[in-house]
Amino acid sequence: MKRIKLLEVRSELGAGTRGASMGIDALRVACLNKGSDYFRRFNSVVVPDLNHVLFDKNPFPFAKHIDAIYTVQKGIANAVEQTLRFGEFPLVLAGDHSSANATIAGIKATYPHKTLGVVWIDAHADIHSPYTTPSGNVHGMPLAAALGQDNLSHQRNQPDPETEFFWRRLKDLGEPGPKLTPNHLVYVVVRDTEEQENAIIDQLGIKNFKLDEFRAKGPRQVAREIYEQLRFCDMVYISFDVDSLDSRFSKGTGTPVELGLDVPEAIALCRALLENDRVVCFEMVEINPTLDSENTMAKNAFNILEAATEAIEQRLRLDEVVSR
Repeated sequence: MKRIKLLEVRSELGAGTRGASMGIDALRVACLNKGSDYFRRFNSVVVPDLNHVLFDKNPFPFAKHIDAIYTVQKGIANAVEQTLRFGEFPLVLAGDHSSANATIAGIKATYPHKTLGVVWIDAHADIHSPYTTPSGNVHGMPLAAALGQDNLSHQRNQPDPETEFFWRRLKDLGEPGPKLTPNHLVYVVVRDTEEQENAIIDQLGIKNFKLDEFRAKGPRQVAREIYEQLRFCDMVYISFDVDSLDSRFSKGTGTPVELGLDVPEAIALCRALLENDRVVCFEMVEINPTLDSENTMAKNAFNILEAATEAIEQRLRLDEVVSR
């Protein structure tokens, strides 16, 4: 990879609270206020959103707007795939976290024979399906789609056939079947989960670095242990939801949760993870300035984004030197 490309995804169709579509613009405001040239330094592509359907009646109570979400996700997956095929590093800035299923699908469509590892830095497990969701919000489902998991043993809903049709399409996005295995998924500071999610996390044996363990070991040791678990993965995708931050720092997100990372911890973790040469994509999601005051969340997120981008650039420069 030679350079970073920004992929801007303003869809908020998967969220339960409105406003995440403005998250990228809030980051741009934070960038301007800091006097940074960040958004002038990188080429960017805007992936079409269908947020206008939020004004329409939703016929899918157990996977709200899943028909439009499927269309948006096809666009995201194609943009990720094209970016990777052009030898560029996709840095995805997205509204709600349902986008991650498409990012994963785009990576796997580019490298179908390579093994993918995922590092999920988030307050939430996002492993519900239409059969288990308490809210119907698709931003709680991207990992279930990527893993191909319906969790029918803990089913609480009976989705209609059309919902099931689009859910199968999301699971088969990019290429048919699961894109990820449970032992190649690592959670960091996931702490706000439902009974159905806890059951499948336990059943699948997914590792979660909870806050106490994270602080006892420190960001660099946690990163080392993550990569030890992902040692058989050819490539790694890192997904950063801003609600991984403690709610003291993350009012400007749809579902803030206490007992999370502080900003220096998030910066140190992202730096440590992004130094690894197997990382092929980084994503930041769920900034919602309508829930914030003085753009605090976007300021914190932009500081994390700058540090993460610097780590990516350093590694790309090193890769270029080595390749010569």
